Amino acid sequence: MEIRVFAQADIEAVVQLWNDCGLTRPWNDPHKDIARKLSVSPELFLVGTDDQGLLMATVMVGYDGHRGWINYLAVHPSHQRQGHASQLMQQAEQLLTARGCPKLNLQVRAGNEVVIALYESLGYTDDKTVSMGKRLIADI
Repeated sequence: MEIRVFAQADIEAVVQLWNDCGLTRPWNDPHKDIARKLSVSPELFLVGTDDQGLLMATVMVGYDGHRGWINYLAVHPSHQRQGHASQLMQQAEQLLTARGCPKLNLQVRAGNEVVIALYESLGYTDDKTVSMGKRLIADI
């Protein structure tokens, strides 16, 4: 897999990938999520392509000066369990470390044991926190 920075031409392929991976939700417009990311550190929005140049993976990396965050880590179902998610996470960690980021956080939906196991295999642990959120701008 080749990892590169997201390009505008990737938008529809990214949205399709997120749909194929079950990451989209009715209350989150993926096009708006992409536009929002592109307004803040667009160089931290990475995509992975296969040997034919087809988009097969994504990760949105964030850093606010205190903590790093991972969003939209996705690998197309036909390419899963081949180490691609690990490659993307390694790249994300390197980018954040280079920025002086001391800790990386991520969220996994409750019950998604396969993804939890992936992150545990990469050294991530349950911080025993409660994730809370409040929508400030409705996408719908």
